[in-house]
Amino acid sequence: MNRNKTNNALSAGALKQAVRESFIKLNPAVMIKNPVMFVVEAGTLIVLLMIVFPRLFQSQATMGFNIAVFFILLFTLLFANFAEAIAEGRGKAQASSLKKSKQDMSANKLVGEAVTVVSSTELRKGDVVIVSQGEMIPGDGEVIAGLASVDESAITGESAPVIKEAGGDFSSVTGGTRVVSDQIKVRMTSEPGQSFIDRMIALVEGAKRQKTPNEIALSTLLISLTIIFLIVVVTLAPIASYLGIELEIPILIALLVCLIPTTIGGLLSAIGIAGMDRVTQFNVLAMSGKAVEAAGDINTMILDKTGTITFGNRMASDLVPVAGSSIESLSEWAAISSLMDETPEGRSVLEWAKKQGMSYDAALAAGGEFVEFKAETRMSGMDLADGRRVRKGAVDAVRKWVAAQGGDIPPDLEQISNTIATLGGTPLAVAVDNRMFGVIYLKDTVKPGMKERFDQLREMGIKTIMCTGDNPLTAATIAREAGVDDFIAEAKPEDKIAVIRREQAEGKMVAMTGDGTNDAPALAQADVGLAMNSGTIAAKEAANMVDLDSDPSKIIEVVAIGKQLLMTRGALTTFSIANDIAKYFAIIPAMFMLAIPEMGVLNIMNLGSPLSAILSALIFNAIIIPLLIPLAIKGVAYKPMSGSKLLSRNVFIYGLGGVIVPFVGIKLIDFAVHLWI
Repeated sequence: MNRNKTNNALSAGALKQAVRESFIKLNPAVMIKNPVMFVVEAGTLIVLLMIVFPRLFQSQATMGFNIAVFFILLFTLLFANFAEAIAEGRGKAQASSLKKSKQDMSANKLVGEAVTVVSSTELRKGDVVIVSQGEMIPGDGEVIAGLASVDESAITGESAPVIKEAGGDFSSVTGGTRVVSDQIKVRMTSEPGQSFIDRMIALVEGAKRQKTPNEIALSTLLISLTIIFLIVVVTLAPIASYLGIELEIPILIALLVCLIPTTIGGLLSAIGIAGMDRVTQFNVLAMSGKAVEAAGDINTMILDKTGTITFGNRMASDLVPVAGSSIESLSEWAAISSLMDETPEGRSVLEWAKKQGMSYDAALAAGGEFVEFKAETRMSGMDLADGRRVRKGAVDAVRKWVAAQGGDIPPDLEQISNTIATLGGTPLAVAVDNRMFGVIYLKDTVKPGMKERFDQLREMGIKTIMCTGDNPLTAATIAREAGVDDFIAEAKPEDKIAVIRREQAEGKMVAMTGDGTNDAPALAQADVGLAMNSGTIAAKEAANMVDLDSDPSKIIEVVAIGKQLLMTRGALTTFSIANDIAKYFAIIPAMFMLAIPEMGVLNIMNLGSPLSAILSALIFNAIIIPLLIPLAIKGVAYKPMSGSKLLSRNVFIYGLGGVIVPFVGIKLIDFAVHLWI
């Protein structure tokens, strides 16, 4: 579901479908879900009845005026429905591409020791299947045995396959993906119809979209304003009659439609749907609109160092010999210890030696035995055939290893190690038996642009906290280079939960990323938890967002999208309420100035006649909705800034603009309408 798949969302076919949906949504059972527009529909129906049965209503208004009002109101409804249909259509375009990857397929179900071929629809949670090269994974599951390369392009849009293996944080697999090499044994973790793809389809189609708390609060405000203006219009008729002015029902309906907040009422649903759509365009699946909205209110962001702030692959940047050793001898033994080390760190040592022109005798390792790195020893190396043992690893671990064999610890070892740590690197000591030769300087580089991005977050009032398992010196250096506000060194899973709870206790909203089972509690605790698609089932179940590209730094984009959603809703609400002011000056003076000439003072737009003023305001009220659809779908241009600056900007641009634009628009429309009348 890459963002290229949404480019056809506004194609001719999609627009035709949106037009059809606009008429289908006129069903009162659908319209009542939007009370503001339902009132407009009720008024439209009343005017239609007056056209069809004029004698029944004994209306004094001309038939032409009534027909004009009816069609303007009808188009107001259609434009509002069209905005929502366009937003939904973008989601349906994404869903259709996902449905192509969801198909009934055969599965090799393991029953005891026998393998039975069954339909994927017959699989249940807990069943075990075997998936071989070239076969599709029949459902969501977890690899319990084996290792395989899996093509996830149907889900993520990325062509490069990913490695899935039993155990660890990369064991979960998604139904509809294909095994491109080797064989794995998978235990199903979902029932039919409840898979990851099924949930994605339902969410992006909008079938399960629920209104967010802020959206509900705004809807309540709009309903309250509608009720207030309904009461005002109903009581206006007897007041006008007392003054000798007979206000026809179509005029009262036109007044009501112009007074109530129809603009934001017609666009509110589209804004919410489009907000979720923007998240999915970034290949992030939001489990609810509430999660997207919460991202816009984030105050604190918890970020892992490795893979998020830094590239994650520590590479040999330099070799520093200790007293009594030469760079040549250190380079040789560092290379010997890395000959069979397939980790990025091990390969980088050999690359460094090659680039520096350092030679080593690879024959020394012939017949030797490679010692793999273990969490308990924190070292790796070679046991040579001649009995010598070469080790490289954490400085304190190698120091203890050398001391245990009666070796002396060089006096400058600690200083060299601290210097490397202060520079943001990781020191690895190299020793042969009881002699220390020096330290490898591993450097994990901060990703380009991270400092600028954290500066932007700071402008938005968001505090950034880096979590890392590195020692405090290394953590402090990386934190300073990246520009984060705070850091936690030697962090454990419980430390992440503790800092999240501490920030939430202060009334702050917290976001974090994670991919492992040990991250699941913290992801569940955070207000916005972004799990990696490559991570474990537990992590994805605990989070309220899943990044299909498994890019931990994408949490920054998610927060930006959440901010943009709130900005768009606030901006269009400000504009909608502000442009009602101009409509008051168009309609109210036009209604009363014939009986009360003094009301002409309020006719500052100098509109042609009472009828042209009413129709002009009503036409503007209708056409402003489609004109704002692109802004509602695309969102207000996002610029990082504090809340106070954002409020001032919105009031100036959309508040003042919302007052000025209708004055100009209604006056221009009035020129044409007055000539017609």
